[in-house]
Amino acid sequence: MKKLIVAALMVLGTSLATQAQKYCVIDSKYILDKIPEYSDAQKQLDNISDGWQKEVDAKMQSVDQMYKSYQAERAMLSETMRAKRESEIVTKEKEAKDLQKKYFGYEGELFKKRQNLIKPIQDKVFNTVQTFATSRGYDMIYDKSGGITIFYADPKLDKSEEVLKLIPNAKK
Repeated sequence: MKKLIVAALMVLGTSLATQAQKYCVIDSKYILDKIPEYSDAQKQLDNISDGWQKEVDAKMQSVDQMYKSYQAERAMLSETMRAKRESEIVTKEKEAKDLQKKYFGYEGELFKKRQNLIKPIQDKVFNTVQTFATSRGYDMIYDKSGGITIFYADPKLDKSEEVLKLIPNAKK
């Protein structure tokens, strides 16, 4: 009986604590799409990306053409000429893949452009949401644009330090 009463009090306490928290939901994609600078930056990124992709595609097409030509002439080539042509094809293919990595790889040119063009706008939205949350007394703001994620949470709700204290050998 005691356990049942304790469990009921815990459920009641949890529901009261949950009711005390104030939260709302936003759609950051919708917000960003309504900001003209974001649309302009996105178009600029798309144009740059398309140009770079065409450049990479042209290089890959050149490699493909070299390979087809090599396949057609392979029977007539000496062993040294085959090795030379194969080496040229491999070198050209590596150049194309390096170019692709330079433009589209992790922290490549597209990533850097996105950081320069999009991140300041995203930061502006984040700061605005944070100001909105604190001025209206929201403890948490969820973002529904890419599945539900927490967009803003009042730092007083973060209990990470308390949890760390309970973990043996954790840095405190």
